[in-house]
Amino acid sequence: MQVAKIILIVVDFIICIALTILAMIQSKEDAGLSSTIVGSSTNNFFEKNKGRTKEGKQKRWTIILGVAFVIVTIALSIIYIA
Repeated sequence: MQVAKIILIVVDFIICIALTILAMIQSKEDAGLSSTIVGSSTNNFFEKNKGRTKEGKQKRWTIILGVAFVIVTIALSIIYIA
């Protein structure tokens, strides 16, 4: 059980560092909440293929690493309780 704790701590640390780096290098979305209120609806090529761009891939990996961080942290808390 001690080996599992160490492995999960190392994995959690690596995910945490990668998540921090990804969050820091992402570009700020200028539209943000104002586009939701005003209703900015641009149907151009960039909006349709947003997932294929560098920013789209960074956003997807940030979400994936965030979910992985939560799962590993919950697993760590369960192991430490037991």
